[in-house]
Amino acid sequence: MPTSYSKQEKLWNLRDQRWKHTRVTSSYTQHAQHTISKAKTTTAPLKMKFFLKSLSRSVHDQEHHHEPVAEAEVETRINDGKCTSLTVWRKSLLISCNGFTVINSCGGLVYRVDNYIDRPEELILMDGSGKPIFTVRRRKKLGVPVHSWLVYEGEVGNYCAKNKLSKKPIWCVRKNINILQTSHNVLAYVFRGSTDKRYSFVIEGSYTHRSCKVLGRSRKVLAEITRKEAIVEGVSYGVEVFVLNVEPGFDPGFAMGLLLILDQMFP
Repeated sequence: MPTSYSKQEKLWNLRDQRWKHTRVTSSYTQHAQHTISKAKTTTAPLKMKFFLKSLSRSVHDQEHHHEPVAEAEVETRINDGKCTSLTVWRKSLLISCNGFTVINSCGGLVYRVDNYIDRPEELILMDGSGKPIFTVRRRKKLGVPVHSWLVYEGEVGNYCAKNKLSKKPIWCVRKNINILQTSHNVLAYVFRGSTDKRYSFVIEGSYTHRSCKVLGRSRKVLAEITRKEAIVEGVSYGVEVFVLNVEPGFDPGFAMGLLLILDQMFP
């Protein structure tokens, strides 16, 4: 009996260790949100940078060894009556990659973008587990890039295992370059598909200063990008860490897709 009990105890310990291993990404991202919210000195940005490098190494090691990563809790596509507040880091979790890391108010990793080149032909927005949500591609005419971007559902393009460029875009975002317009506050217009003549949303403000809004036709604010406010006065997160607030009824994933396009428009 003692021998049998010892084997059972070892089995449970082994299972417990495996469970803890699959939770490593989630615990790291929760610690990330805690680091931001508890910043108390002007060294907070340096601490965040150090933490992000540690988190990057952890995720990189897991993907390199093809080990399972716990799937973080992802926001629903359409908000359930609550405003969604996301903290955006203009930094990829993977070493040698550019991109974005997006944390929700509970500390969960909800969106990520990982790019191996500075200005890629296409951007793929993924959820926390790495599942593609949207693909963003800059539009071309006669092989020349123009001031509009197309948004496709899922993953499409040259790097997709199943090339699905025949899929039609669901959104088209056009940069405002009309210098004769009276409103110089307009950054871009958002259209349904690539042929719609009437815009569905308009983006106003300044992405460079991390202060802009997505507005509907009725001028209602649907999403807003703002600077990250520190708890202690004098602490600044700069433009690399900021906030994306999404109102109820608007898709947070689509709002993040618009943010990626703004980052391409105003690098």
